[in-house]
Amino acid sequence: MADNLQEQLYQNIRAALLEGRFQPGERLKIRDLAAQWGTSPMPVRGALQRLVAEGALEGEAQRSLRVPAMTRERFAQLLPVRINLEGLAVELAAARIGSAQLEVLQGCVERMHVALQQRDVQGYLRNNSQFHLYLYQACANPVLLRLIESLWLQVGPFFSRLFTEADLSLRLNSFHADCLKALQAGDGKAARAAIEQDLSYFGQYLLNLLSLEAASGRA
Repeated sequence: MADNLQEQLYQNIRAALLEGRFQPGERLKIRDLAAQWGTSPMPVRGALQRLVAEGALEGEAQRSLRVPAMTRERFAQLLPVRINLEGLAVELAAARIGSAQLEVLQGCVERMHVALQQRDVQGYLRNNSQFHLYLYQACANPVLLRLIESLWLQVGPFFSRLFTEADLSLRLNSFHADCLKALQAGDGKAARAAIEQDLSYFGQYLLNLLSLEAASGRA
């Protein structure tokens, strides 16, 4: 029972990191999380320690851990790796994906569109995470998936920054729609190109944001 609870807590916190529900630099207090889920601190501590081992959290404190802060240098190192790995996953997935999976992706695109219209940040990030990670699962390469998810755990908390500066809402979903159309047409190379454009476009935006913060002394 304890092992099952720790696994459930691990998956919940992990999903929150992937969806950008925690901010870079935010402290996660074990007792607060235990109270939130109505459990003892022990399974929460075990779940957080697993995320520390994966590089998603940092610190050794008994009472709190921290979401790693994002720097321009770190993001610049992560971005090209993500582009190559996620692009490969999409191209592999295109040859395997079926109609039922395409319907799930279509639903994600539609919900992201609605979330953007309503300025629902968490709704958009949740469906953005589902779109990408669900699509990558179709590549049927567990080694590739583990690498991708490890990188997402590191960058997920920074995604919410897309909504804190210039309004990019008109562009946020266009690459997803292009990718979906390519997948529906069975064009793996075009689907890969759309995802790589998505990562490159917003990656460059976030790099510029980090540069401005560093210049102003806030990074």
